Amino acid sequence: MFGVGLPEMAVIAFVAVLVFGPDKLPELARQAAQLVRKAKVLANSARDELRSELGPEYADLELRDLDPRTIVRKHIAEAMEEADREAALPVRRGLRPLEVGELPPYDADAT
Repeated sequence: MFGVGLPEMAVIAFVAVLVFGPDKLPELARQAAQLVRKAKVLANSARDELRSELGPEYADLELRDLDPRTIVRKHIAEAMEEADREAALPVRRGLRPLEVGELPPYDADAT
């Protein structure tokens, strides 16, 4: 979560105890939990409203799908799969790749 590990959390807790004192810390933790819950409810309602406004074709929309990194990864994966499918296609009869320095055939009637 946010790249914070156990040692960092321990330091944050220690500083919180020093700054706020052990008597106020439980109330602050309770308020922080309420804030997180409200933020989650707000995010879920925004997602549901966005889904309802966009219509049924976006019923499976997730907010993480709007992350640019996710979009780029998705398009790269699709392009790689398409390249793999094209490579697996059989070579058409009579067609072969050109050799190095070989000129492509020329059809005077077609031009």
